[in-house]
Amino acid sequence: MASVRLAEVVGALSLATDIGLGQPLGQGSVATILGVRLGLQLGVDETVLTDTYYLSTLRFIGCTADTRSVNHYFGNELDIEPELLRLDAGRAAEMLPFILRRVGAHRPALPRIGLVASALVRARKEVAEANAAHCQVARMLATRLGFEGDVLRGIDQAFERWDGKGDPGAARGGDLTLPLRIAQVAYGAALFWASGGETEAVGMVGRRAGAAFDPDVAGAFCAGAAELLSDLDTGAGWDTLLAVEPGSRPVLTSDRLDEALRACGDFADLKSPYTAGHSSGVAGLAAPAARSLGLPESDAALVRRAGWLHDLGRVGVSALVWDKPAALNQGDRECVRLHPYYTERVLAPATGLRSVADLAGLHHERLDGSGYHRAAAAGQQPVLARVLAAADAFHALTEPRPHRPALDPEAAAGQARRGVTAGHLDPDAVEAVIAAAGQRPRPGRARALPAGLTTRELEVLRLLARGLTKRQVADRLVVSVKTADSHVQHVYTKLGVSTRAAATIFAMQHGLVVD
Repeated sequence: MASVRLAEVVGALSLATDIGLGQPLGQGSVATILGVRLGLQLGVDETVLTDTYYLSTLRFIGCTADTRSVNHYFGNELDIEPELLRLDAGRAAEMLPFILRRVGAHRPALPRIGLVASALVRARKEVAEANAAHCQVARMLATRLGFEGDVLRGIDQAFERWDGKGDPGAARGGDLTLPLRIAQVAYGAALFWASGGETEAVGMVGRRAGAAFDPDVAGAFCAGAAELLSDLDTGAGWDTLLAVEPGSRPVLTSDRLDEALRACGDFADLKSPYTAGHSSGVAGLAAPAARSLGLPESDAALVRRAGWLHDLGRVGVSALVWDKPAALNQGDRECVRLHPYYTERVLAPATGLRSVADLAGLHHERLDGSGYHRAAAAGQQPVLARVLAAADAFHALTEPRPHRPALDPEAAAGQARRGVTAGHLDPDAVEAVIAAAGQRPRPGRARALPAGLTTRELEVLRLLARGLTKRQVADRLVVSVKTADSHVQHVYTKLGVSTRAAATIFAMQHGLVVD
């Protein structure tokens, strides 16, 4: 496998974030390139410029943390996020009409009235909680990617404002890191430039100067907008994104690459509580299965990495589809069929990840050509693709889904073997995966639990990761809601988080989601 630059991994994450926010592919890249240009115009030093680059690419990697809240109030999160990104959250004149117009638009009239009333009462608290979850998740993922200093501080402050009216409201003015202040202007300008050109971008930045934005950074943008925005429509692609990376342009060692790709998988799996830990689970089956088939260690490493990344495109499909308890309709199925394609698209530009992208995009193909998205037949599926498909199918069967409970390993094995009989899955790959499943360690039993968690707290953490409410946790554990809440708060305290999303990321990182 070719060497992989850190910028390639964060660039791929930026592309995944684009589709997770309902944005055109490459919107984040445009904002990053514009941020570097703006930093150069401001005359910042190389350290600030480098932090601006990475912060711009990573600022929204917590976007899968608050999906359920957005779904509750607005329906399809991919439809609403583009409008949310353009709003000035500090201006009631923008926010109130938006709430009245968009909250509950996906519901019948009577339930919608109640939902709008709830939103008007709880909007500030809901937004603050969603932003906290976003920032906590983004910090945890960025830390695993190896970032520190002002990149992490900028992520913590992602929703703060120059005027102090942001979230969590702990910083204002010059307390905000300079890389963040540059990234805020650049991303907003890129959004408005994409829809209305230079005039709209300059107008928006000028209006928000001194409120959401640092007035000096905003002024520099407005003064140099023509040059800063020049050729962005034709010259802001992947090659330019890599070319403008400041600083030393680090290349990832094998171990650092593995941890970075595993973090990417956790980012994708957070999209739905039903998929928490899925990517790591698939990777953990596929690699030993490849070895048992006599494949070289390089192939085992490749299929493990593809396992971590195979569902990255999942973020481009609404959680309403992934969490739907009823049968999927034709439109839903077409959306699902796209997610391997999205995985390929966000990974393919990274030369160092090309082999992983090619393999990851095949994980839903079937030997009889009935799979997706390519409908590739047996002759078009190399052995590693067959192993990955078997690992994905088997592991999904052992996880709960909205329409069924998790199957035990024996039942999952039977179902996977029926897939062989039907001509869908490779028999050798399926048997290798089933054997690998029987050899997996049982996290939390063979070793001490991380963060000082007790066995009961581990149970609570797993239920939280699967999306259960506190009342549902109480019912499952046969305790009072007050006791369940106490357990939850103890878990949060030990993990150093305050949101379910961040606790779920911790659980996935440490392999605690399943037995």
